[in-house]
Amino acid sequence: MADKTKKAGSSSSEDELKGSEAPLIEHLIELRQRLIYSIIALAVLFILCFFVADHIYNFLLGPFIAAAGSPEAVRLIYTAPQEFFFTKLSVALFAAIFLAFPVIASQIYAFVAPGLYKNERMAFLPYLIATPICFLIGAAVVYYGVMPLALGFFLGMQQVDPTGVSIEMVTRVSEYLSLIMTLLLAFGVCFQMPVILTLLAQVGLIGVDNLKTWRRYAIVAIVIVAAFLTPPDPISQIGLAIPLLLLYELSVIAVRIVEKRRLAREAQLAQELET
Repeated sequence: MADKTKKAGSSSSEDELKGSEAPLIEHLIELRQRLIYSIIALAVLFILCFFVADHIYNFLLGPFIAAAGSPEAVRLIYTAPQEFFFTKLSVALFAAIFLAFPVIASQIYAFVAPGLYKNERMAFLPYLIATPICFLIGAAVVYYGVMPLALGFFLGMQQVDPTGVSIEMVTRVSEYLSLIMTLLLAFGVCFQMPVILTLLAQVGLIGVDNLKTWRRYAIVAIVIVAAFLTPPDPISQIGLAIPLLLLYELSVIAVRIVEKRRLAREAQLAQELET
């Protein structure tokens, strides 16, 4: 009797395991398909961007030209035969990732959406839209604000003396690209703070009281992050720290609104269950 019970229990466990294998395989196949679509989009855009990499790089020189005053005052060099070629590859990859983000985000949403309820999909969609918008705002702050000020600070250190020793800033193309890409990515990622915090508030992991309690620690963390992600000049560090502090305060307001809506929705749901 005991053997029959053990066999019945083991067979039911095996049935459950077999039943869970099919959905797991289907999910893996679906994930592979979404990854293939994303990689194809990234590869196609990379090839296209490589052919216009010169124009993209010239666009990225905009802050340098603004700081120098004219295109004629901007002079860049490369010190190895292959340096500019690999710089163009980096430019093409950077632009391809940036342009492919809508495709990648849509594939992520298409993979996650079937497992969500309708109200959860509607709640998740605004964050998917807000992510690239916040990234663009952060990149615009760098391109039009922080980068020209930082380059103006660096150019101001030049020593041009016709009768004596002249010290002139001649930048390598790869070094300039590394600088502006680092700042664009750093600002773009850091400007996701309201999106991340409101999403955590949406699922109930944090509340407005938590953000108020963490404010002093957040200020210290923001200063450290700004010093770590930006070049060692005060303009870039202040240019990142001040917007992040403002974004944190904006996040407090956004989390308060999201928390009130969530609590009201939970109270309504509890009232409906009681009736």
